[in-house]
Amino acid sequence: MKKLRKMLGSADSPHILSLMRLIETQSKTTIANWCIDYAQKEILPIYETAFPDDSRPRDAITAAREWLAGNLKLPAVKKLILDAHAAAREAEDHPAAQAAARTAGQAAACVHTPTHSLGLSFYGAAAIAYSRVGLNESDVVYEQIAAEETAKMESALRAVAVENEPNPAKIKWYC
Repeated sequence: MKKLRKMLGSADSPHILSLMRLIETQSKTTIANWCIDYAQKEILPIYETAFPDDSRPRDAITAAREWLAGNLKLPAVKKLILDAHAAAREAEDHPAAQAAARTAGQAAACVHTPTHSLGLSFYGAAAIAYSRVGLNESDVVYEQIAAEETAKMESALRAVAVENEPNPAKIKWYC
């Protein structure tokens, strides 16, 4: 098996730049809800199929929702985010599931820092690509899937975006 990339896409690709520009127009809450919803619906099932008895990635997403609702303190959420990333490290032999667990951790981390929203695209695209076409495709195939998936993510954000958002998140992408 060839060496797989942990994430797909590039910060300077047109589909990522387009997503970044849209993210910049939205509030931290809108960004977090979009990331959490998308990761839970589209990416998390990849992890749970491979590891049905491991709830750590789902727990991170649930905790982030609870924080957004005002029912949980951020330190508790951060611990569960770290647990999701631990699940990813432990899934080394399952690249699609590993990327899905990383996606869940990044999506949940959006409640703390909106720049984690790009993790939805980078890790989520890897999870979907490896799940869909396996582990031995060309980089061209993986990058095409990453572009398609990022376009779907952007469409999902557009569907919930607040037009003329009065409090857009202040994001420093390249810090």
